[in-house]
Amino acid sequence: MSNTSMEHQKHDKALIFELSGPGRVAYSLPECDVPQTDPGGLIPASMLRSTPAALPEVYEVDVIRHYTALSRRNFGIDNGFYPLGSCTMKYNPKINEDVARFPGFARIHPYQPESSVQGALELLYRLQKDLAAITGMDQVTLRPAAGAHGEWTGLMMIRAYHESRGNAAAK
Repeated sequence: MSNTSMEHQKHDKALIFELSGPGRVAYSLPECDVPQTDPGGLIPASMLRSTPAALPEVYEVDVIRHYTALSRRNFGIDNGFYPLGSCTMKYNPKINEDVARFPGFARIHPYQPESSVQGALELLYRLQKDLAAITGMDQVTLRPAAGAHGEWTGLMMIRAYHESRGNAAAK
């Protein structure tokens, strides 16, 4: 492994404080063009620090590389498949996120009058019918919210299927 590659690996795993060095600055601001005011005259003394915050001193490129490396360690819909856990994290195509933000859906509230959400209810009804037709099931439900709730519903459906066929092991 090359020295450059080892440096990148070290950098990807280091805490931002471990990258810190005295005098390193990640920003440059123009000269202040408004009168400076003493914070002590605006904020109660009990809310002011007596010592400066212990912030890391890093160059801008270190900040960018550090947080970019951290972002690569997170799951993202664009870079992997999430096999178990929350059903909402397994696969949510971005188009679904866009549709869920349509004004007619995004602003629906569970307690608003049924008469004001007939279009959304019709869409859900048709979706249930279409999913049943596609899967060959008599009915489907859109009720489980996600995650464990949906997984539990699936397990109960499997159990009901086996019980309906007299499989004693399902009890």
